[in-house]
Amino acid sequence: MEKEKKKQIIKLCIAIIAFAIIIILVATVMIRYQVEGDKNMPFNLSKIILISTAEGNETDDDEESKERWSFNVEQNNDIYLYIDKNENYKGDEKTIKSVSIENINITQAPQKGEIKVYMPNSTDGRVFENSEDYLVNENLEYKGATESDPQTLEIGRNGGSALIRFSNVSIGKYTSNKDKEITHDGTLLKKLEVTNDEAKFSVSFDLVIAVENCKYRATISLDMPCGDITEEGTCSLEKTDMSDVIFKRESL
Repeated sequence: MEKEKKKQIIKLCIAIIAFAIIIILVATVMIRYQVEGDKNMPFNLSKIILISTAEGNETDDDEESKERWSFNVEQNNDIYLYIDKNENYKGDEKTIKSVSIENINITQAPQKGEIKVYMPNSTDGRVFENSEDYLVNENLEYKGATESDPQTLEIGRNGGSALIRFSNVSIGKYTSNKDKEITHDGTLLKKLEVTNDEAKFSVSFDLVIAVENCKYRATISLDMPCGDITEEGTCSLEKTDMSDVIFKRESL
């Protein structure tokens, strides 16, 4: 009888230990997923390119100005998001249904100016035009297509690029009769006596890659403008290290 009780106690201890190990393993996997995200995605965000510059845009009031130069200065930041197939993906073949830029937030406003967000221009010519027709509120969606085309808001089903612009449209107005020539780039901020620190702002947004049956979401944070545009005029930043961009799977 005593031996039987000991056997039962031993079995119970083994069961408790085994259950505890399972709980620890599950908790470890869950914590790792929260920290590292999904590592088996059919598509990856491979690169982000940010281009920062500035330009002057005339208004109706400027046409009546007696000054030789009179225009509003807008500081532009163009973002290119490159999405490629994951060569190490283990699973059924997938294609992109859509790529969305969602939950757009200005997490830190600039000391001078007002930030507006624009989608690409839908007409031939410049990639972006700071027009009310192309304003983005919180979300911008690119549909899966044969190939990427920013004008029609389409991205290749097997990978491609998505574009968006963050612009400080009220950073200042420049008027002058002294300048013989004007270069439309970040050096215009220097003419306005606006420093890089005064122009700086930060944004965040969710990048959502939707495929068949599920989607993958990650939050991206960026500081703008990149570089010292008051001196360099135009600056660019290429980000390929995505260790801080954590994608997590969601159901459609």
